[in-house]
Amino acid sequence: MARVNYQHEKRQRDLAKKRKKEEKLQRKTQKGTAEEFEPDPGYNSPLEDAPAPADDATPAGTDKSDENQG
Repeated sequence: MARVNYQHEKRQRDLAKKRKKEEKLQRKTQKGTAEEFEPDPGYNSPLEDAPAPADDATPAGTDKSDENQG
């Protein structure tokens, strides 16, 4: 009867474990780079929703006409 080669079985398990770990790491790196370049379609940045400031905007509560009447 043939004897069980435990070293071979252990080596095969270790190789499978190593392969799985490398695949997981590769998926993580691909996922990380994809998230950096593709913004979430459901996310609206607060800057996108805010209206653009006018070129001659004055601080709130002040009126330019008061400055000129002096």
